[in-house]
This record gives sequence, structure tokens and C-alpha cells, in this order.
Amino acid sequence: MPKFVIERELPGAGSLSADELRAISAKSNEVLAGMSPRAKWLQSFVTTDKIYCVYVADDEAAVREHAECGGFPATVVSQVSAVIDPSTGEK
Repeated sequence: MPKFVIERELPGAGSLSADELRAISAKSNEVLAGMSPRAKWLQSFVTTDKIYCVYVADDEAAVREHAECGGFPATVVSQVSAVIDPSTGEK
């Protein structure tokens, strides 16, 4: 399945409490359970005003469906074309 990075604009995201993050995660899990196996959440990174999520999904439409059903913004959805890390630069 293709991998996607989703940028979610959420002002104040970095100030969300543990309970608020737990509630957001639970809602995401609930929506994904109904979509299985078309989309799977791998991890997210919370910053000051955005959340960046990494998903594998059948296609961008599945990612956007999850966002709509969960009530989450999906400001930018980008399909990953390659993954690199420090070892990529080694011979």
C-alpha cells in the first residue's frame, strides 16, 4: 500500500493535553476500524500548530475519507515517493 504524509492545520496542537490527544487518537482508531484494511495509521508528530500524520492507504481518497469521517482537517495529503535516512548517504 502507498504511504502518505498528512499535514493537519490545528492551531494550538502543541498545547493539547494528554486527554485531548487520547480522544483524538481514539476517534481516529474508531474511524479506521470501519475502513479496515483500506487505511492504517502509523504515527503522528504534534507541533505547535499542526499535526503531521503518516498513513498507509489504498489511495488519497481513503485518507481524505478518514479525515472527513473523523472530523479531522487534512490540509495537505502527499504520497511518499521514497524514504531516506542517514544510511542512504553511505556507500
